Amino acid sequence: MTATVGELLQAKGHVVADGAMGTQLFAVGLSAGDPPEAWNVHHAEEVRAIHRAYLRAGADLVVTNSFGGTSFRLALHGFDDRVVELNEAAARNARIEAGAEAERTGRPRLVAGSMGPTGELLEPMGNMSAAACEAAFAEQASGLAGGGADLLWIETMSDLDEVEAAVRGARSACDLPVAATMSFDTAGRTMMGVTGSELADRLGGLGLAAMGANCGNNVADTEAAVTAIAAASAGTPVISKPNAGVPVWSGDSLVYDGTPEVLAAHAHRARTAGVAVIGSCCGSTPAHTAKIAAVLRGDEPPPDIESAPPAAPATEDRLARRRTRRHRS
Repeated sequence: MTATVGELLQAKGHVVADGAMGTQLFAVGLSAGDPPEAWNVHHAEEVRAIHRAYLRAGADLVVTNSFGGTSFRLALHGFDDRVVELNEAAARNARIEAGAEAERTGRPRLVAGSMGPTGELLEPMGNMSAAACEAAFAEQASGLAGGGADLLWIETMSDLDEVEAAVRGARSACDLPVAATMSFDTAGRTMMGVTGSELADRLGGLGLAAMGANCGNNVADTEAAVTAIAAASAGTPVISKPNAGVPVWSGDSLVYDGTPEVLAAHAHRARTAGVAVIGSCCGSTPAHTAKIAAVLRGDEPPPDIESAPPAAPATEDRLARRRTRRHRS
């Protein structure tokens, strides 16, 4: 049993998206530097268990474990010849769990095929051509479609040109709906300087299933961005998937400081501002999804937690340092 984003919105008024995949994989044994996408084949049950936990927590939509699934990213691990295989497996793992949960509850669940940035810069700033970029996303989209994804989920982008190339590549490979989100992590802008209103203006005419923001520097900056996108959107559903706060040291490990209550309070404010698809990103858990779902259903009152103010605008020097760090990573 499946549906589209639009059909789910028509039925219930909002869509609850899932939370983090990467931090959940680290919790069950993924080592730093290893490609999470390989786990779709070699540790499929662990991946499926994460999807299952989010679905049981109330997610209507789960995002596949394929964020770094383009040939550009997989080449860093010598896996650029396994793009279709690993993406098919990612979608298949999510499809199995979404199908089981839909059968159990009698309500459809969506599988969104994650397509993250290539990690390269387009010409003339970098060496990647638009044609090579499109081809990489087309190959990934082919795998995700073959594995049973319901839509393609272009996410955590910084450059509008790369988003558009990804959309073109995806649509050349299959006829699945496409959603896109960008990461607002530089004082309310993406690494490449894009604002929420600019995203809405540029992407609003592409016929996307949804558009918005994910990840980001903090909840406040993501919230400001999606509020701006919702205000400027001419009918395209808006997505918000912020990180669970910011990472802070706790002993010898990094943890995210955003509790389930913090993200549920954000979800309530975002929904009031017109955001339709709401979940969470890095550092979040099924407990965050459960709290978001309960508040959006009206089963629990929204937590009395105010939004922090967005970060102050960055100087050009700070922007340059941030871009350098991101490119190196």
